[in-house]
Amino acid sequence: MNPDKLQAKLQEAAARFQEVETQLGDPSVATNPSELERLGRLHAELEPLHLTLQRLKQIDSQLADAREMEHAESDAELIAMAREEINALSAEREQRLADAQKRLLPKDPNDERNVIIEIRPGTGGEEASLFAGDLFKIYSRYAERRGWKYELLDAEPSDMGGYKYITMSVQGHGAFSQLKHESGVHRVQRVPVTESGGRIHTSAATVAVLPEAEEVDVQISPEDLEIDSFRSSGPGGQHMQKTESAVRIVHKPTGITVSCQDERSQQQNRERAMRLLRAKLYEHYQQVQASERDQLRRGQIGSGDRSEKIRTYNFPDRRVTDHRVNVTLHNLEGVFDGDIQPFLDALIADEYSKRLEEV
Repeated sequence: MNPDKLQAKLQEAAARFQEVETQLGDPSVATNPSELERLGRLHAELEPLHLTLQRLKQIDSQLADAREMEHAESDAELIAMAREEINALSAEREQRLADAQKRLLPKDPNDERNVIIEIRPGTGGEEASLFAGDLFKIYSRYAERRGWKYELLDAEPSDMGGYKYITMSVQGHGAFSQLKHESGVHRVQRVPVTESGGRIHTSAATVAVLPEAEEVDVQISPEDLEIDSFRSSGPGGQHMQKTESAVRIVHKPTGITVSCQDERSQQQNRERAMRLLRAKLYEHYQQVQASERDQLRRGQIGSGDRSEKIRTYNFPDRRVTDHRVNVTLHNLEGVFDGDIQPFLDALIADEYSKRLEEV
């Protein structure tokens, strides 16, 4: 961003910060919880920019004094001290401007949201179903590492312990900002448990990461819903469901269908299905309102073909490669234990770089 433009943006942010502080002191705001919360979030967002501008003004004043001393002094030691201070202040100024620029870039409005993750096997048969289960474990362990809460919303097991699909939620501050780049086709190269000859196979699973919507984000009219109950599929024996506790919901205006059968209580399944429906409707309406996001979900996951990979998990070489940022970790066990932060950091940095180029 042009330095003059950046300075102007900082001044605008500082002026807005002062306005928000004044508004927060208004007695009418104190009695309006929603407005108080909105202004509080805005205040927290603008305060670092306000403080940055104040510090930049101090730095500029100190730089002017140090440069004046550098030219006015004849003592070599004092001149060296002045130059050292100039270098330190200039470095701090550059760093603060870089941080401010990052804060001023347009944000993804969904970055602070919780997420719903859908995992489905792609090509590879039963091995792909097993890999879908592995991906669920990766994201579960990642959530635990971050101190976040995760929840299995729905799943259908496959015959050999894998999954025909898995839907989970991850709840934590900034979950979407961290996990949104996981959307796409994940490819695994290993000897399947079904392979008697010891040959390496390549299989795939697709991941779609959706921002979880709140009730206030999506208004759902009861008459637009078609709700059915059915008996859960799954393991038989003593755990066989004797009642129709599973729930399927169809949103008639859009045709979006969701189901949940993981809980024994029909009410719990219904609540989880509604959460998933809200997330899908939220994404659907975003697509309609923003043409550039049209077909986002299909763009996220592709067809599930092995060639459409975003990341490859290679067992023979014990390595994992993210093809979008060309990052390889020789830490297969760690990745399968949820240690995916190096990939996420590289992807977030790449996103920031591209957004900066656009500006």
